[in-house]
Amino acid sequence: MNLERRCLTRKRLAWVRASLVRGVMALLVPAGALAGQDGVVNPFEGDPAARRAGGALYGTRCAECHGADAKGISGPDLTALWDVGTSDVRVFQTIRRGRPGSIMPSSSAPDNEIWAVVAYLKGISTVPPVEFVTGDADHGQEIFRSMCVRCHRVNGRGGHLGPDLSRVTRTRSRVRLTQAIREPSASVAVGYRTVTLTLRDGRQVRGVKKREDAFSLQLIDTNDRLQGYLRADLASVRDVAESLMPVFGSDRLSDGDLDDLFRFLTTVNAADAAP
Repeated sequence: MNLERRCLTRKRLAWVRASLVRGVMALLVPAGALAGQDGVVNPFEGDPAARRAGGALYGTRCAECHGADAKGISGPDLTALWDVGTSDVRVFQTIRRGRPGSIMPSSSAPDNEIWAVVAYLKGISTVPPVEFVTGDADHGQEIFRSMCVRCHRVNGRGGHLGPDLSRVTRTRSRVRLTQAIREPSASVAVGYRTVTLTLRDGRQVRGVKKREDAFSLQLIDTNDRLQGYLRADLASVRDVAESLMPVFGSDRLSDGDLDDLFRFLTTVNAADAAP
């Protein structure tokens, strides 16, 4: 089968799958389902069937820019939305209206389909607290202060090279957190990807790229300083696949230490969620 025929077949399969999903969604929620207004609850909250349908819709409409795992390619990491306190309604409205000034268009899909996508994204972005009930929180705090605080922060304190961990145990499973610590380069989030700049005088600057355009680039360097450079002053810009975060193998951080660290982060989350 030649390339053109394979592409056509894939498009037909995607169309058939989307059509089936639309039929299922029409059965799940009556026509005229609630639109994303303040105070409205997602009608598919906690509905496994709707999440599966939303996952199929996401795969055909969103994955090209946001990635199959929703962690971002040309678009941002969508699994971080609930990490920063974004509501279901806000996500719904963003999908409906698009993002003016960006490549993300508005959507004319029925409300129930958008709600299903929101339910799917929330389902892969949040975890039940029972995954982190073991461990010594006090020892975990000591570990955080000695190994993590230079690059990560909780409740506004710490470094900025890595993501804020204040709510991380609400939005990342134990398996994903363990992989991020044991194999940090396996998946690097958008906004925390490593770049090496070579200046015209030969000096090199390494850090995490934050923003760039045709004329300039901003990064947080390894001294946790936000720096800006004009491209005219740079000899080269090299994106690096490896994360700046070192590998913490079991010889450096035992499974028991991980339990303690996760338990500490859970107490941070609880304090953050309190009135």
